[in-house]
Order: sequence, then structure tokens, then C-alpha cells
Amino acid sequence: MRKNSPRIRFRFIVLLVFSIFLLLSTNSFADNILSSSVVVLDASTGKMLYAKNPSLRRPPASTTKLMTSIIAVENANLSGQAAISRNASHVQPHRAGFKQGDQVTVEQLLYAALLGSANDAAVALSETVAGSEENFVALMNNKAIDIGAEDTRFVNSNGLPGDFQHTTAYDLAKIMRYALKYRTLRDIIGTRVTDITTENGDSIFLKNTNRLLWSEADILGGKTGYTRKAMHCFVCAVERNNRTLIVAILGSPSRDNLWKESGMLISKGFELLENNLEPVIYTTDTDFGFYAAGNYKKSKVKKKSNQQTKILAKKKAGSGMLAEKKGKTYLKSKKYKKNYNLLAKKKERKDQRLINREFTIHVFI
Repeated sequence: MRKNSPRIRFRFIVLLVFSIFLLLSTNSFADNILSSSVVVLDASTGKMLYAKNPSLRRPPASTTKLMTSIIAVENANLSGQAAISRNASHVQPHRAGFKQGDQVTVEQLLYAALLGSANDAAVALSETVAGSEENFVALMNNKAIDIGAEDTRFVNSNGLPGDFQHTTAYDLAKIMRYALKYRTLRDIIGTRVTDITTENGDSIFLKNTNRLLWSEADILGGKTGYTRKAMHCFVCAVERNNRTLIVAILGSPSRDNLWKESGMLISKGFELLENNLEPVIYTTDTDFGFYAAGNYKKSKVKKKSNQQTKILAKKKAGSGMLAEKKGKTYLKSKKYKKNYNLLAKKKERKDQRLINREFTIHVFI
């Protein structure tokens, strides 16, 4: 026993030094991640390998179109014709440029939505599949539940700003993982440029908004997004040595930072995966704000009362937007006359979901 003691102590010291080195390098890496929320997911297992604020609710912007495309692939004939409505042709930019009455195939609309991030294509898909965007959104939200994206809610098919529309980096990674099941979607998101032609002969050139297709040899494809509130967003899949990673980023301060962090996270993910290292998942002192069901700080959950949640919502909505009627709070907006107590009801969901998932938080900063 005594003979083995020096050897055991040596092994312990080596392990301790390695652990300290890993912790310091992880903290250094984490300091360089400026985006609000990121997740690196092992596509084969669904296990998170690296994450920052994985359950932070953020606007999804045009990453929404990934779910739009899933619903279209599952519910429409890809070679079937779709007529562009006046509503679709007049949606806010960015648009592919379809005119009212144009006839294109569902597959062509998918290319326009996923490569060019065209809002008119997304609305046209929703109307073709479900008759109206409202009906289509219901399919989107049901599919999100089926996939396990519990913190995701859609209010439109294109990702333009909308009340209570949100996702998380973890949910977005799950949605991409599900989308990869479909060869059609894999082919489309991996296409750099293409042309589509309407039945009248009008040609529309499409270039993929995913810059990594030109710089990252192993990338399968991805989907970008941007609004002023959502900031820069991205989700992508990368395959190396027959192993696939998914990277999801929400709330990046700039497009250059988005691409930089995408590359960093891809490298970090494969380092953790190939060396069979423990997952690195952490939260920051971020104010989870309007989209949060709870206020997380360093993995501790501080619950708010329903009244506090209403006050927070009122602050965020701004003065003059709310009305009181029979003790209940309503939005004055003509478009969204919904009971504002919905936010309080959502608050009653389990706030423990961050710390009760199947991962362990290893680093706190």
C-alpha cells in the first residue's frame, strides 16, 4: 500500500493540474463569447456539449423559417404549384420579389425561404399548406411541442417581430436536428447559389446568407436571422469524421462576431466530442427580461410572483399600451388584443427546467 502511495499522489496531482488548466481555458473561451445564448449539440445523441444560457428566451428572427420549411416538407407536395397572393407579395422585406399571381413550386419557395431568407416565400408557403398563416402557425407550434422545443412559440411564418414570439438556443438546436432528417432540407441549406423561375418565365437569383458555406469545408448548412431586437442569429450543422454537430447562436452583436463565434464553437464542440470531455454549460448574470419565465442567475432560480411578472411585462410593453378591464390586463393593440395574463400563466410553468435537464452545470461566471 505504501509503495503505491507516491504513484497515487502523482496521478492525483496530474489530474488536479489538468482540471485547473481545463477550467481556466474554459473560462477564457467563455469570456470571448459575446452572444446572449449559444448551444453546441451532438446531433447523434441530442446531448449538449457546450452552452451559454441555453434556456434564455430570445426572438428567433429568420431562423423561424427552418420550422416553416419543416411543416411545408411534411404537409405539401414539393412539386405542387403555389400561387403568390397579394398578402404574400406585400410582406415586409426581405423579399425574393414574387409578384401577386406568380406561380412557383413549393420546392422553389423552400429555396427562396432558406437561401435568400425571403419573407414573401415563407408567407406563401404558409398559405399554400394551411390556407392561412394563422392556421400554419398552429402547425408550427404543435410541431415545436412534438420536437421537444418547449420554450419556443411562433406567431408568424417568417420571423418578423411579433408579441410573445421566442425560442432558445437549445430549442433552435433541436429544431435543426429534426430538420436534418429530411434530405430535401439538407440539400437546400447546403446550396450556395441557385436560380428559380416562375411559370411566367421570370428568373430570381438566390444566394445563401450562410457565409460559412464558402469558408467551412465540413458545414452541411444553416439558417441565419436578424432583426434589431433579435440581433444576429444562426443555426448550422457540421459533419466531421462521420460525427455531426449543431451550433445555435442567438443575440450576437454583429454579423462578423456571428461568424467568428460560429467557427470557435464548431472547434470547441469537436474538441469536447473527440476527447470525450464533460459538457461545459453555464449561465451568466444576464437579465432574462421580457421573454423569460424566470430570473436565472448563476444557475439559481429566483421565482417571481404573478404580480411581479405583470409589472415586468407592463414595463417592457411601455406606457399606454395596456388597458384594465374587470381586473384583467389587456393589450390595446388592434392586432394583439390578447389577455396579458397569459404571461403570468406561463410563469407558473416549472422554473426549475434549467437545472432539472439531463445536463450538469460545470462552470459559473
